[in-house]
Amino acid sequence: MTDNSEKSEFDVADSRREYVRGGLRRRDLTENPLDLFEHWLKQACEAKIPDPTAMCVATVDEHGQPYQRIVLLKHYDNQGMVFYTNLGSRKAKQLEHNQHISLLFPWHMLDRQVIVLGKAERLSMVDVMKYFHSRPKDSQIAAWVSQQSSRISTRGVLESKFLELKQKFMQGEVPLPSFWGGFRVTIQSVEFWQGGENRLHDRFIYQRDGQSWKIDRLAP
Repeated sequence: MTDNSEKSEFDVADSRREYVRGGLRRRDLTENPLDLFEHWLKQACEAKIPDPTAMCVATVDEHGQPYQRIVLLKHYDNQGMVFYTNLGSRKAKQLEHNQHISLLFPWHMLDRQVIVLGKAERLSMVDVMKYFHSRPKDSQIAAWVSQQSSRISTRGVLESKFLELKQKFMQGEVPLPSFWGGFRVTIQSVEFWQGGENRLHDRFIYQRDGQSWKIDRLAP
């Protein structure tokens, strides 16, 4: 880090590239945004993008302070997009206070991003139980280990607890923790962004209009 009067060895202002992977035209759009999302997601998987289902989840606390973190999308359909978390986590507590949420899928290798706005609602115990027991056993045990977002002294605390619980649950099923659950994000809008040459990016936004969707092109 240098004084503003000096040019640093790496100047972020000079970091740029052209986006040349093609555009997004109205003829490419689908009636339902989830159909286009699914098409893009499949292409992200085919392109071997690491963690194509990873999304940046943004929530806001009671003071209006935004927070972001990466979470994996676990299911999507016309009812919304689903993810799971510790219900004592920062994100879960903030969603109790404010249901509004933003999801961002950053598919940089394809010069694409998708932004979803909506409201998060807690999943039913049946849905949570079904997913929890579909996870690898070590992942189920790990859910018991961490009081997410709480302060800990060392990593060893987690590792010791994990080994202790792995021994405890060696035989039989791992019970669902009462503090573990999930959220479904009901979708209010979806924006598709495709990088374009000369910074003339293509952006289209779907906004819910009753039982259908209103589609608009946005300036880059």
